[in-house]
Amino acid sequence: MQKWTALLFAALVLGTIGVVVYPALRGAPSTPAPATDAGAPSPAPADAGATAVTDAGTAEPTDAEAPVEPTLGEGDPTTTTTDAGGLFLPNGEPPPAIAAEAPKSVVFGVILVQYKGAQGAPTNARSREEALGLAKQLAEEAKTDFKAAVAKGDKGSMENAGRLPRGMLEPAPEYVLFSLPKGGVSDPVDTPRGYWIIQRIE
Repeated sequence: MQKWTALLFAALVLGTIGVVVYPALRGAPSTPAPATDAGAPSPAPADAGATAVTDAGTAEPTDAEAPVEPTLGEGDPTTTTTDAGGLFLPNGEPPPAIAAEAPKSVVFGVILVQYKGAQGAPTNARSREEALGLAKQLAEEAKTDFKAAVAKGDKGSMENAGRLPRGMLEPAPEYVLFSLPKGGVSDPVDTPRGYWIIQRIE
């Protein structure tokens, strides 16, 4: 008797599951539609000329429309580029290819001048414009006394940063470093870490 009761109970459970699950599976879509926010715009197709619409209803350019060249204004181009650091030379131009006769590795020293938003910069760091002004002053001093200028740079400045092979830096500081003659000191060059004044030691 217990055997029949157990079988009857199992059949009822399986039947209930079948009644509930089977119709739900038949009516379910093959791929669930992504949940969207009622106030969010639907995603635009990936198109080279697409514009994204903000919540305010204004069109903004997508990454595909972002300018490749730096945005230059009046005056010193280094203060007006939209470069996030490391892509453009101080004159706002992209760096050319490094000369074939350039060394494969160099020993160098660096003076770092950080600004707000640069990698590793403190939250109370100076503005980019203030950093550029200080970097220009230190570059002038570094051309006559690199060691003294290093002492006035931010943490991370080093009279001798060691040997560095090519291919380790962003395009602009890489070009500047490997184009310097031995003993040469660069003008400030922007990097993601802040402005660098570089001396090639060997």
